[in-house]
This record gives sequence, C-alpha cells and structure tokens, in this order.
Amino acid sequence: QLQLVESGGGLVQPGGSLRLSCAASGFTLDDYAIGWFRQAPGKEREGVSCISRSGGSLKYDDSVKGRFTISRDNAKNTVYLQMNSLKPEDTAIYYCAALSLGHDMCFMIKSLPYDYWGQGTQVTVSS
Repeated sequence: QLQLVESGGGLVQPGGSLRLSCAASGFTLDDYAIGWFRQAPGKEREGVSCISRSGGSLKYDDSVKGRFTISRDNAKNTVYLQMNSLKPEDTAIYYCAALSLGHDMCFMIKSLPYDYWGQGTQVTVSS
C-alpha cells in the first residue's frame, strides 16, 4: 500500500520539543519534495516547512523560523520535523505531503497536486 505515515506527535509543555517523522511505505521518498502542514481547530491548513528531493532547498513559515528544522534521511525513507521552543499556538494536527517535481525545489502551498498525504499526527502544546 502506497502511503505516508506521520508519527511523533503528543502533548508537550510550552518550551518543549518534539520530533515528527514522515515515513513512506510502498514508494521511494527521495523522488519527492516533502511539505509539512498543520491545521488548528477552526483554522485552515497552513504550510509549515518543506524540503526538496536532495535536501538542498529548505523553506520555513515565518512563524516557525529558528524553532523548527526539517531534514530527510533518504536511506530510511523518512523526513523529520524537529520542533523546539514549542508554543501553545503550535497546537494542531500536523500532516506531511509528497510532491513529485522535475526540479530540486519545494513549496509550502497546500493547493498543489500532492501525490500523497499522511493521516496526520496531533501536537498539543499546553501546561
């Protein structure tokens, strides 16, 4: 079965850290640019970060710059999102998505025709 599976979410106190994983099953992740998105209750899904196929191009939303780090391990078929200094406003369901591109670049635009979406993992930042 071809799918993306997120993991690593949970409940953390403000200032804490989590590392999310996005693992591919049934296909090779290094053929795709990967985006991380999140959706908070009552809000639209928004782009958080993305990484190109090689990892040479990275992007971050201004709200997470300096706190989140995206990386990929193509040998493990997995992309990671390290989240530090978490804030209550980071509370959301986090999704990863894979996009086949002809160039080594990435986007954080949710309306693009992503080939795969994960089911999401809940991140709750609360004391």
